[in-house]
Amino acid sequence: MKKYKIIFWVTTIIIFLMEGVMPAFTWNSDMAKEGLRHLGYPEYFGLLLVCFKVPGTLALIIPQVPARVKEWAYAGFAFDFISAFISYWAVDGLNGMTCFPLVFLGILILSYVSYHKLKQPEIA
Repeated sequence: MKKYKIIFWVTTIIIFLMEGVMPAFTWNSDMAKEGLRHLGYPEYFGLLLVCFKVPGTLALIIPQVPARVKEWAYAGFAFDFISAFISYWAVDGLNGMTCFPLVFLGILILSYVSYHKLKQPEIA
């Protein structure tokens, strides 16, 4: 169980920092706005993403949040990473940056699997 607890917290903290903390502080930066413009999204889309990402990461990291809410947060981030992959691929073609969201999808999957391993009752 200790192994799954370590995997859960490391992967979940990575998601929290990259998808909750960083967007909260940088969503209105010139670089973020240019990134959205490059992909063809309107500027307000950055605020919309932050309004969902910050509570979603909080739902993942706060232990008292009900499991059903965590499931929705995991699903939302999976849609986010898959959509980001498709957006980069459609605009820039297949390259290293295109696959970056898939790396975070992998981290999210590790978090999700370890979360469920921790929720299983231990068999004595």
